[in-house]
Amino acid sequence: MNDLYDAQSSTSSEIKPGYSTVEKLKSLIASEDFAPGSRLPSERDLIDRFKITRANLRKAFDILEREGVIWRHVGKGTFIAEPHSEKSILNISELVNELTPVQLLRARLSIEPAIAREAAIHASEADVSRIDAACNAASSATSWSEYERADDLLHHEIAAAAQNPLLMSMFEYLNAVRRAVSWNKVVRSSDRPASDHDSFAEHTRIFAAIAGRNANEAQAAMRTHLISVSKRLFGDD
Repeated sequence: MNDLYDAQSSTSSEIKPGYSTVEKLKSLIASEDFAPGSRLPSERDLIDRFKITRANLRKAFDILEREGVIWRHVGKGTFIAEPHSEKSILNISELVNELTPVQLLRARLSIEPAIAREAAIHASEADVSRIDAACNAASSATSWSEYERADDLLHHEIAAAAQNPLLMSMFEYLNAVRRAVSWNKVVRSSDRPASDHDSFAEHTRIFAAIAGRNANEAQAAMRTHLISVSKRLFGDD
């Protein structure tokens, strides 16, 4: 690959004008110049290229992220996700129809506390800084959608900090199902999280345990957080 941006530009010129933004982005991503982990052009570049609004682009990003095509990192950009096989994609679609949000949170309880434990053992200083930034982004969110993106990023950064490709793959699959199942069934009573939203303190406890290399505390803190989320959202005992 010589110049990724130029390669992307030439690909986008072949996209039909009538395509939706999602289709345009998928056509762009389909270029063989985009390997998993590649970063897409900036929002401004894509807005200018496709002649669309920022809101339209972000809606398309939301769809592609739910489909597992991309993932987003606050402050760094939008990246191509690892491809899923056709079987995996079909399985996610089937699970969306079969799983309840409570069942999904119970599955998370089986995996994410162990991931947090591994993160406390293996996280680099850069990982710790990214987890801290994600915590701060969640606590300063001005809307539920902004909070949910930051919360998603926080859990992604914790999984990445575990430094285990298998655990990361398991997390990404679980997270793809989570995006499709959980939050679209939750009715919010306010426009944004309250300043004393319980998750803020829970996130801080998880971060402190990981930063302090306290594996047992990180595992316990993540478990407590997920149980708390289940009770707040679904009244699960």
